Amino acid sequence: MFIVRKIPLILSGVSTVLFLSILFLASNVQATSKTSDDSIHHISATVCKTCHKETYKQWKGSMHANSTALKDPIHGTFYRKVIGDPKKEGLTMKNGKYPVCLQCHAPNAAKDKVTKLDAKPAYSEGVNCIACHTLKTFKGTQGENGKLKLGMQAYEYTDKIQGTGRNSSHKLSALTAAGDEFGFGGDDDQKPNPHLGLPVSMDGKEIPALPMESNPQQLRTSNACMGCHDQRNNAHGVPLCATGDEYIESSAKTDCLSCHMPVSNNRADHTMGGGHKLGMLQRSIVFYMDSKKSGDTIATVVTMENKQPHKMPTGAPFRNMHLKVTAYDASGNIVWENAKGHPGKTDKQAYMRMVLLDGEGKSTSPPKAKSAGDDNRLKPFEKRKLNYTIPAKDVVLVRSELYYNLLWPGLVKKFGNKIPKDVTAPKLIATSENSI
Repeated sequence: MFIVRKIPLILSGVSTVLFLSILFLASNVQATSKTSDDSIHHISATVCKTCHKETYKQWKGSMHANSTALKDPIHGTFYRKVIGDPKKEGLTMKNGKYPVCLQCHAPNAAKDKVTKLDAKPAYSEGVNCIACHTLKTFKGTQGENGKLKLGMQAYEYTDKIQGTGRNSSHKLSALTAAGDEFGFGGDDDQKPNPHLGLPVSMDGKEIPALPMESNPQQLRTSNACMGCHDQRNNAHGVPLCATGDEYIESSAKTDCLSCHMPVSNNRADHTMGGGHKLGMLQRSIVFYMDSKKSGDTIATVVTMENKQPHKMPTGAPFRNMHLKVTAYDASGNIVWENAKGHPGKTDKQAYMRMVLLDGEGKSTSPPKAKSAGDDNRLKPFEKRKLNYTIPAKDVVLVRSELYYNLLWPGLVKKFGNKIPKDVTAPKLIATSENSI
């Protein structure tokens, strides 16, 4: 027998009063959090959207939601070249093992050892709600024999939703609700919701029971991030990403979430901005310039201060920055510039990047790298000054511009139209001007 009752509900993160039909099984039937042929990591983010609309909207536009080879054009290009078609089952790396990149880029698929990423919505959604909110304990990325355990391999996970602790402690409410057939109590401040242990029906959708437990040690610290963002080596053991080591080097007391998931209006920002988000890039660095004319020359000093507890740029090894310094006359014509076009060859100090080398000491791509080369990216909290001497004739304005790039110029040229131009185009993240 089923008992149905409509009760007004206010969920964490939902500002309006909702009316739910609570589906409760009779005393001889026990409600479950998932169907017998389905697992919690198969639950789509659209289920969470039913109640957490604003959080879903933020997440949907994030790189976490677009992390798979189906949606991220950069990752997808590398994946298709190294692994194969993300819509094909049974793919392996060259060593015959399951693709390690899926442990981070498609964690729900990695749990099932599936490579056909369009087989289920929860696979193609990449790092969705369930992927993060079922991580129970971060075990670290260091495995046996020096091998790294990345992504889902770095965690113990559970079939219960892990909450931050702010709105996820419900055990006292359960105790005080004794005698209530629904187990939710009669207090209007503690309304029923699927995180309290029962499935619900809302807006014509059946929401499974998603019991929640508090886990601030995991969800409110860098433990939530480091399984994927700590470090990554290629097959030759060359570090491609070392954000975790950079963070340790900085001796910072803050955590990843402070910058990447700041709280506003009692809600953590689930856009989780990084190298793809202009606003995050703009706030990451203090940039200014000082120019002084002396006789026939102008002495210009450009200052860049990295405000991050990791290198700038960090993450994928092909991310880079470059600086353009330009002097203009009274008509806005260019009188002098530190480099024509990209400064990579003629003004190397203005090109901040990590170099990867092959076995012969030549620059190469991340999968083929045998060793790390020069790395002049800004160190954590580093303040760097670049000096220029500019001929003063006709100059009325000196302008400096700092650009952030997701790919090396050579890769942009190599990939051509495989990656949209709005992704590969340099992003202007800081400017400074001095009138002369």
